[in-house]
Amino acid sequence: MANDSSHNAAANNVSLGDKVAFLSDSRAYAGFEGEVDVKETHMAWVFLTTDRVYKLKKPVEYNHRDCHFLRDRELLCHEEVRLNRRLAPEVYLGVAGLRLDDDGTLVLEEEGQEVDEQVVDWLVVMKRLPEHLMLDVALTQGTVTETRITLVAERLSDFYQGLEPVEMSAETYLDQFQRELEKNREVIEDTRFSVAREGVAFMLDRLDRLLEEEPELLGSRARQGRIVEGHGDLRPEHVCLSDPPVIIDCLEFSRPLRLVDPFDELRFLGLECERLGAAWIGECLVSECARRLQDRPDRRLLAFYTAYRACLRARLSLAHLLDPDPRTPDKWEPRAREYLALGLRACRDLD
Repeated sequence: MANDSSHNAAANNVSLGDKVAFLSDSRAYAGFEGEVDVKETHMAWVFLTTDRVYKLKKPVEYNHRDCHFLRDRELLCHEEVRLNRRLAPEVYLGVAGLRLDDDGTLVLEEEGQEVDEQVVDWLVVMKRLPEHLMLDVALTQGTVTETRITLVAERLSDFYQGLEPVEMSAETYLDQFQRELEKNREVIEDTRFSVAREGVAFMLDRLDRLLEEEPELLGSRARQGRIVEGHGDLRPEHVCLSDPPVIIDCLEFSRPLRLVDPFDELRFLGLECERLGAAWIGECLVSECARRLQDRPDRRLLAFYTAYRACLRARLSLAHLLDPDPRTPDKWEPRAREYLALGLRACRDLD
């Protein structure tokens, strides 16, 4: 790792636009002559060649991590590789340095190659997965089968079984949900948005009341040692239906957000599949993982996790509109309403 002064001096001389322009050109990649597929996400720029993916983290500040500094982006790149190799060991190839050559031109080094000076940024390097095998794409194409989902459940069950339980008090576990529920309410009921209605208010109140009146429903999960350092962002676009299946893009920037009950994560994935018209996937995942993990969570606990995640996803959708210059602004309120409708449906099983 280069020293901070050389890191900062080099990095400050190259703008994000310059980096994106360079990495969007096929000449940046040795032996590649095709067109680079460029995608922007909330947190990164992603560059796809024929068989590889290069991810450049944006130099911005998030709730859980300040990425303005080069050393922090380097750390997060290495963390992303380390954590994701748990579920996709052959996909995450390493971290590559982007540096300035002696003549001032940008050069992308091979992953794992030591770069001592003139580093301007770091990129996660991944093997490119077949797009048609990603769960979200396969759902739109109607190619998902129960056999494939069972394999995903087996992969996740093996993953969870291999993790050490995290020591966490019931009070700490409950406090996390209480804080997030307060944030959910603050955004969802913001008068700048038009998603709150009587049913939504009922759902928010019902989730609050459950924590207050029945703390043991969730608290028992911590007491039983069910909390692990999981994936943290288990969504269809992160699941590849290969054989064996792989799961990518875990949440690398905040360990607290990775400390979860496996069935919270499973209900999150089930929620996203239900939004895409495949509610059966969530039921299959929970049933198979419950059998393999020898854990039968309460039906009402699963309903709470689903409704909670629905409200959280609605909040995060709306939060895009609070950015100074949101991308695809027309997308987020309808998306929030979809999540809230799914949350209301889950709430029926809380009584």
